[in-house]
Amino acid sequence: MNLLHGLGAVIVMANEAVIGSFYGEKAVWLRSGKYEAALLPEIGANLIAFRDVEAGYKFLREPEEQEMDAFREAPAVYGIPVLFPPNRYRDGKFEAAGISYSLPVNETATGNHLHGFFYKAAWDVVDQGANDQESYVVVRYVVDENDSVYSVLPHRFQIEIRYALSANGLAQTSTVTNNGDKQLPCLLGYHTAINAPFAPESSKADVTAHVTTGVRWELDERMLPTGGTIPMTAAEEAMKSPQGGSPYAESLDNHYSAAPVDGRNFAEVVDHRIGIKLVYDAGVNYKQWMIWNNGASAGFFCPEPQINLVDAPNVDLPDETKGFVLLQPGETWSETSRLYTEKLA
Repeated sequence: MNLLHGLGAVIVMANEAVIGSFYGEKAVWLRSGKYEAALLPEIGANLIAFRDVEAGYKFLREPEEQEMDAFREAPAVYGIPVLFPPNRYRDGKFEAAGISYSLPVNETATGNHLHGFFYKAAWDVVDQGANDQESYVVVRYVVDENDSVYSVLPHRFQIEIRYALSANGLAQTSTVTNNGDKQLPCLLGYHTAINAPFAPESSKADVTAHVTTGVRWELDERMLPTGGTIPMTAAEEAMKSPQGGSPYAESLDNHYSAAPVDGRNFAEVVDHRIGIKLVYDAGVNYKQWMIWNNGASAGFFCPEPQINLVDAPNVDLPDETKGFVLLQPGETWSETSRLYTEKLA
């Protein structure tokens, strides 16, 4: 079977989950009806592809074959990378529940720790399969005294992600479990890179985006929150409105609180040329958003749901406001996000 068959063909597939390849990297391919998705367990459990093969849509930014070396070097700007902890932490240092943490400074320009330890790591595939409703894969990363991450995050815990593909689109269920005897800072986010436009014949001028943001957090010269807020620009206000605005109207690398609408916390991308809306329903347990568009220079942008404010343990705000979660021993945090399309009325 050719696991990288061309987009655009009218193909109706049964539900299946199979081990294959994505340009030479081990991949778990999920197929269901007109959809297919690919997960790379050995490169950060990155959900690198989500496609409508009938229409020829690629909803996520995928590396082309000639871009694979660049992807391996910087996987956080393709697909759906796992960030734990997400974004930046001042000097890599913070304290929580009486424990002092010292993470490596891996962003020399700011002197901060950036994006955590799991988006390049190899994860275990613990289950995969298909039934009449869906195809699915479950991946897990376990941290304990035998894992290198334990030296900087001295906790026994695990992150588990279940991806399921069905006629309703793609579902992602994320679970963090504290397996230890100390309180665990639960700091999780996703650097989701959405193609906008996702239809090959459309242009950036054809798309608008709407994200359920609340306030814009003020960031200092090191891209860290001050604890204060600043007014949104006109372009940001447009994206906040239900009518949406261009995700490329200006360069974006900004941080916001989440402000769910009718109980939903989401980002939407509308391609007006084809009359299709892509919905990224992140879930209300993600209390913050980052929005990054690579200097508005390319045809993708990243609405990044996060549990917590950037550098949350170091920011003097109430835990509820900054989304700072401490898991008790044996406690689990979980949320389900979904990606799906709707036709415009």
